[in-house]
Order: sequence, then C-alpha cells, then structure tokens
Amino acid sequence: MPTIDRINGFADELTAIRRDLHAHPEIGFEEVRTSGIVADKLKQWGIEVHRGIGGTGVVGVLKGKGSGGKRIGLRADMDALPMEENTNLKWRSTIPGRFHGCGHDGHTTMLLGTARYLAETKNFDGTVHFIFQPAEEGLGGARAMIKDGLLEKFPWPARTSSTSSSPATARTARCRNAQRTRS
Repeated sequence: MPTIDRINGFADELTAIRRDLHAHPEIGFEEVRTSGIVADKLKQWGIEVHRGIGGTGVVGVLKGKGSGGKRIGLRADMDALPMEENTNLKWRSTIPGRFHGCGHDGHTTMLLGTARYLAETKNFDGTVHFIFQPAEEGLGGARAMIKDGLLEKFPWPARTSSTSSSPATARTARCRNAQRTRS
C-alpha cells in the first residue's frame, strides 16, 4: 500500500510524539500528562475535545464535509505497565517502574495521526469519535468511560475500530449492543 504523502509530511512529528510518550509512561488512571498532550494536539487540529471521561480519558469529535448522520468510534489505549524497561533506546522510559511494554504509546500516536489527517482533509461524511482510553491494562478504563456516559454523550454504532483487541474493547461493543436492544 503506498504511503499517503500528506501523512508522510507529518510522520516526523508523530515519531517525536510516540518517543515522548514512551519516555514518559503513565500507568492506568494516572495518564494526566499523556491525556494533556492528546487534548492539546486535538485542539490544535481543530477537533472538539472532551476531557475527564472515565478519569483521564479523552474524546475528540470531528464532523466531516457532509451532513450525514453516520458515526464511528476509533479507540486507542494510553496507559503503560508497572514494570522496568530494559532497553538502551534514547527514548526509553525516564520513570522508574513504568514502561510502554504493550505499545500503547504507539496506539495513541496512530490515533492522533488518524485524527490529524481526517481533521485536515475532512474527506468523510458523518462524525468520528476519537476515544483515548485510560487504564486498559486490567484496571477497568473502558467501564469507567462507559460509567461517565461515553455511550450516551458520543453515540456510535456497535462497531468500533481499535488498536487493541482487548477484552475491554469487546465489552464496550457488547455494552453498546445491549444498550441498543434495550432502547
């Protein structure tokens, strides 16, 4: 698949963001710095931002060029693991006992890149909800976001694209389906 020139044009910025997030990992429900970076970038690109969903979760809302009512949720996890990083990378963790060992720094960066591209082009009809989830590593971040009204405030069909195929993602989709059948 060919590289999209527009995305290639900001690839260096995305690499810098990922390396920064990697060097400053935060475990579940402590993603204050990370969620701040996410919110700032989304605002910078003209995306409506909602913070504090499920604690440190962030949701960005972007409408496309058309007036259609289609909606989709795109999700990434932001938390790190409570473990040491044993690498010699220049951007390795600077925080003892914290490590992005599951790649959530990459997941967050990929969704930010997607958000930027869609914000610049708006080449879609409908609404995209960019969901940056805290505490995916077994701490119930998806449940916390749902409890804070994620599904009511930012409704989308049952299908959600995610950078992780975690049980939390499956739970979110099941909750969405259950809510729809009760309505």
